[in-house]
Amino acid sequence: MLTLLTITVLLFVPIGKVFLLSFVDSETGQLTLANYTKILSHKYYVTALKNTIIVGVLGMLGACLLGVPLAYCMSRYQLPGKALISTLAVLALVSPPFIGAYAWIMMFGANGVVTNWFKFFGISVPTIYGYTGIVLVFSLKFYPFVYLMTESAFSSINKSLEEAAENLGCTAFQRFKQVTLPLVFPAVSTGAILSFVLSIADFGTPSIIGRKVRTLSTVAYSQYTSELGGPPTLAVTISMLMIVISIIGVLLQRYIISKKRYASSLTNLSKPVKIRGWRFLLVTVFCYTVVLCSVLPSIVVVYTSFLETNGPVFTGGFGLNSYSRVLHEISRAVVNSFAFAGAAVLFITLVSGMISYLIVRREGRVSGFLDTILMVPYLVPGIVMAIGFVTTFNRWPVDLVATSAIIVMVLFIRRLPYGVRSTTSSLRQVKPSIEEAAASLGASPFRVFSFVTVPLIMPGIIAGAMMSFITAINELSSTLILYTGKTITMPVHIYVSVLDGEYGIAAALSTILLASTGVCVFIVFWLSKGRKSAFL
Repeated sequence: MLTLLTITVLLFVPIGKVFLLSFVDSETGQLTLANYTKILSHKYYVTALKNTIIVGVLGMLGACLLGVPLAYCMSRYQLPGKALISTLAVLALVSPPFIGAYAWIMMFGANGVVTNWFKFFGISVPTIYGYTGIVLVFSLKFYPFVYLMTESAFSSINKSLEEAAENLGCTAFQRFKQVTLPLVFPAVSTGAILSFVLSIADFGTPSIIGRKVRTLSTVAYSQYTSELGGPPTLAVTISMLMIVISIIGVLLQRYIISKKRYASSLTNLSKPVKIRGWRFLLVTVFCYTVVLCSVLPSIVVVYTSFLETNGPVFTGGFGLNSYSRVLHEISRAVVNSFAFAGAAVLFITLVSGMISYLIVRREGRVSGFLDTILMVPYLVPGIVMAIGFVTTFNRWPVDLVATSAIIVMVLFIRRLPYGVRSTTSSLRQVKPSIEEAAASLGASPFRVFSFVTVPLIMPGIIAGAMMSFITAINELSSTLILYTGKTITMPVHIYVSVLDGEYGIAAALSTILLASTGVCVFIVFWLSKGRKSAFL
């Protein structure tokens, strides 16, 4: 009951508050549909809605166009450095997308390195701002979702099905289109819908690189800051539209999958084959190009962080000026980020253990309900959750606005699913008979859980904690609304620094974030022994 109460207070009450507030007139306080009428009839908001759907769909398609071929090549061919390719793909997945947007500006912006290099030869390059930059960042950021899910699906196909198609005269392309791709469609569609939902929810990328292309997330933030004197009715109405789009996308994906059966026997599985000549060169170049392009922004950020600066200007040569400024001027942001993420992960670890035990060992309506509702934080954008927290916890006796507690709380509820999924997966591998043996020897349920169950699932607990920490410390959209001067975090400071042109500071803070992420990725890989599923 305590678990259900916690999830209700921190998840459903804020979302419910946002939902109800979207039907309230900001001047009279009466229930009305005027907010939705205004949003859906005003050209400014309708354009933002169209832009959101466009970048969401194009980002999803871009992720599929990169992820599906990469998964096929990795599962069907023997390639050098497969572990390196997978590791780079995962690193691209867990790095913040707004860092990628900032790095692409450094390379292809109006005064970018690559742009200036082409200008030297009298060649003009297309602008990185607008749809081009947003879709590029989303495609390279979210393709690992498609890749990680689809690779295992390709490896699980009974090769006799493909051989039968080949014997009937199908070409390689026809066989892939008519047999192979339909069999892995559930995995592809799951990765695609994740890419879509995260694309429409992302705030940092369209805000930094979108210029005139405004999406619902950027408009909701702008509207919220302009409504600080009163109820943020229009901001929450826009936020509800974001949730509706996400839900429609998920329901559409489930409906399409339910129309057909995709199961096959897990026998006679395909094995990676050797290829030579131009095919080997083409496949190898493609795989490494995709993953290197996805981590290129991180490489640029790290390189830039070691350039000498004089205020916001890069002066040439290498030095530690940017790190020195971080240490002496904005160390609070670094400390806050680690403190808030660490506190949230501590609570996530404690609560996820209890929830996982209920889901796996106490199967029933309550546990099934818990397992289902923990998908909600995946669908709710950070801006929506932050606005819900501000409108919920802004009065006595729970006035938490402008405090550290409210940031920790929103990080906790948004990242709780990572801990629960990882711990649940580990707990399912533990035979109940082991716990029953301890109970039969007189151990209390608490002692059985503490001294038998927990040690057995500790790798899953730590992996979930690391993934929660990675995503919590990189959180921007919700903390941008909740922060104050005393509670500012690294992602927020990076965002503000990019807008102010302080690229040295932004690069140094981004490098610290990337280094922290890299350490956590190594720990997760080590604990899961390279199983990429730990990241999903």
